[in-house]
Amino acid sequence: MIFCLIGADALLAANLLTIDNGSAKVGIDREKGGAITWLSSPAYSQNIVNIADPGRLIQQSYYAGRRLDRTQEGQSKSWSPWSWNPIQGGGVGGSGNKGTWARVTVFRKEDNESTLYSETIPKLWDMADEEAEAVMRQWTSMEPDMGGVVRVQCEFQAMRREDDRWGDARLSPQEVPACYFTRNFDTVRSYLGEGKWRRERQPPGPPWGRAIPPRKAMAMFEPSGQGVAIFSPTSGKTWNFGPHAGGHSNDPKDGPCMHVAPVDRVLLGRRSTYRYRYWLVVGDETEIASRLDKLWAKYSAEQSELIDRSN
Repeated sequence: MIFCLIGADALLAANLLTIDNGSAKVGIDREKGGAITWLSSPAYSQNIVNIADPGRLIQQSYYAGRRLDRTQEGQSKSWSPWSWNPIQGGGVGGSGNKGTWARVTVFRKEDNESTLYSETIPKLWDMADEEAEAVMRQWTSMEPDMGGVVRVQCEFQAMRREDDRWGDARLSPQEVPACYFTRNFDTVRSYLGEGKWRRERQPPGPPWGRAIPPRKAMAMFEPSGQGVAIFSPTSGKTWNFGPHAGGHSNDPKDGPCMHVAPVDRVLLGRRSTYRYRYWLVVGDETEIASRLDKLWAKYSAEQSELIDRSN
């Protein structure tokens, strides 16, 4: 029994790559699409990220083409009709299960072990186990010379067939990225700059609420005052956010959670490559505000990149 427990712990460690600079710890999971599945700080050593199913995590999520009813092929009735929606975590699954995880093809540390790198073949969200014709790449590192800040670079490469059923490119909302945190981080604020915040309120969803954070940053705080913020400078004006279900659970595997997603509208074609960056910030309200001000001064003019705009 002791041998089995040691073996299980070793397997978990092999599947989770982390970096820790003393002010933040972040990890990606080989068994969960190479997405971010761990985020913590010295003041809040528990995992902040909700990992209840493949649709949670902190992950890449994209939309393209027309919405289709594929229920006869096993499409989830809860997500039909649905567009082409590759998800880094995996597919929604059928009735009675929690979905299937996406396949990771490259999983390693780079740059003297300071960067977490993954390549993933995503799955289509509305189906239980259908891989998308796409590749997701992700580089996760610490922001230089700034404590409590994680920098994430995302790349999405669509490789759809010319005759596929979803058709030509359509201007669609993209989650840049999709973030899910534990339910106890239930105080939501948009950052206004210079230490000022605006409280945002929303009943449990989906559907999610809408917010317009002027500094492209929102934060969620738990009762002791520790928080997590997302800064996505290439996003549009309107973000999605809100709680899912009730309670104040701090268990990353529980169903109830908190959600926030910066949103941009992008024309993703069959052969498009799309790149953007975002930042995760941990700390208390004062620490997060100071760090967001520095990020805004440095990256507010950041732009995403879209190439090979084929229809």
